[in-house]
Order: sequence, then structure tokens, then C-alpha cells
Amino acid sequence: MTVPEVYAGVDIGGTTTQVALCTTELTILSRAELATPAARGGAAMVAAAVDAVRMLLSRTPAQLLGVGVGAAGVVDTRTGEVVAASDSFVDWAGFPVADTIATDLAVPAFLDNDVNAFLRGEATGGAVAGEPSVLGMTLGTGVGGALWLDGRLYEGPHGAAGEIGHVPGFGDLPCSCGGRGHLETLASGRSIGARYADRTGRVATAREVARAAADGDPDARAVFDAAGTGIARAVLIAAGVVDVTTVVVGGGVSAAWSLLEPPIRAALAAEPPVSGQPIRLVRAGLGSDAVVVGAASRVRTELAGVLREAPTH
Repeated sequence: MTVPEVYAGVDIGGTTTQVALCTTELTILSRAELATPAARGGAAMVAAAVDAVRMLLSRTPAQLLGVGVGAAGVVDTRTGEVVAASDSFVDWAGFPVADTIATDLAVPAFLDNDVNAFLRGEATGGAVAGEPSVLGMTLGTGVGGALWLDGRLYEGPHGAAGEIGHVPGFGDLPCSCGGRGHLETLASGRSIGARYADRTGRVATAREVARAAADGDPDARAVFDAAGTGIARAVLIAAGVVDVTTVVVGGGVSAAWSLLEPPIRAALAAEPPVSGQPIRLVRAGLGSDAVVVGAASRVRTELAGVLREAPTH
């Protein structure tokens, strides 16, 4: 019996790690979710992911062609190492993620920042599939951004292209990165809770603030209005700088889309892009699968490049 060829996509987050086996068309055949052992260090996190890949292969016999990883933090996609990470992770910065996985599973492995992997997924099999140029934005614990230009991910010369969450000009509040006045201070899950506490003195999670807003709490609504207006301004900055007018938004905070979308669209209508082209704003279509699909897509792209470059005889 012929077994299918698959790519493994891995999403290593601060709380959970998701692993999926994808066909060569990027359809998910099998998936698993496990707690990320972030406090035990990089070796433990990668070992847990490798064990999950092996478990899925035992359940779904297939020929593994390669592994793609989307990881939280700043990564070097060329070396496959984590460059910097938050203090939620132990011994993660400097860890050779791709080389360790390649050795353990005896297949090629590649590493992306999780937001870049998210955008790869949405641009190859999600809400913006087929779009040549897209700004991707994730609203989670922080605010991440990525750029898809002319049908491929654009990382920039230093790997930070599209990081719209850390552009200043959104007030003067301190940001988690050490800067001030970044979009993240308005639109991340952590910041939505903090801005609500500033207004009311009540401690709440972003989800709780969203529920309060849906119930008509004016302070909660004001917090989401500020987040939406800030997101629109960031979108317009990107549209003015790189002429990208398609935007896909994902991450946990985007679950409150009914609260975010109206102020975003109102702000965009009040000040359209200088190009005169309308903004196409869409919510991510792959949900929590976006990063694993994007990570698998990276493998497919890299291995296709190797085949194209191989000499013929």
C-alpha cells in the first residue's frame, strides 16, 4: 500500500503547541495539541513537538517530507534559530530549533516567526488565498504583523518587515517591547484588559471586556473603539508605505470581530488610502490552524526550490 507524503506543521506558543500533518495540497490529515513546556527550556519544547509528530505518524502512516515550525519570538529563518523571546520562555533564545528537529526526525526542517507562518497559511490556503499582496495582523497577547508581497512572504533585510504592532505614534503608553505609544498598547489582549482597568479600576481579561462591551458597558465599548481606530490607522500607514490594501486579521482578540470591525471600517472610510484604492479587510479564515498550515507551506516552498535547483543529467 502506498502511503501519502506529508509535511508536518508545528506551532510553538507560550501556552500550547499544535502539530499537524498536512498533505502536499496543505490539507490537514491529523492534528494534536499539547501544553508547551516553556519553563523547561528549548530542548524540552522541541522534544515535545517531535514526540507529537511521531505520535501522529504512528496514527496516520505517511512519508514525512519535512517539518515547518512557527514559533513565538524573533527568529532567524536562515539559521533556524530563535534570536530573542519573551521571559515566558526559558533557554529559548539561541536555541537551534530547525537543526534539532532535522536531526531527530531525519528530514529537512525550517523555522518561521509565528506571525509570518500565520500569514503564509492565510495567503496559501485561507481567507486571502491567491491575493498577491497582503498585510497580516495578529491580535493576541501582543500585536504581530507580516507582509506578503508579489505572492511571497517579505521578511525585510532584518526580518522585521510588517511589524506594524511596534510602530510608534499611538499615544504614549509603555509597550511590552520597551518602547512607547505602539499599536500593541491599544489592540493586544493584554492592553485591552489594561485600558479597561485604567478607565474603571476593575481588572478583567480581554474576553471579559468583550463580554461587557457586548452587554452595553460604555467603558468596554470605548476600549474596543480605541483598538479598532488604532488598527485602522496602522493599516493606513502600511497602505501608504508599501501600497498594500488587502488586510487579514487573526489572533484571539479577533474573536470580538463584531466589536472591532465597525470602528476599523469607520476610520478607514473617514481617511481612505492615498492610492484611492479601497481597503479589503477580512478576518482570518483558518483560525488556530493558520500557523501550522503556514509552517507546512514553508516546507513545501523550500523543498520545491531544492528540486528546481537540482542538476539534471
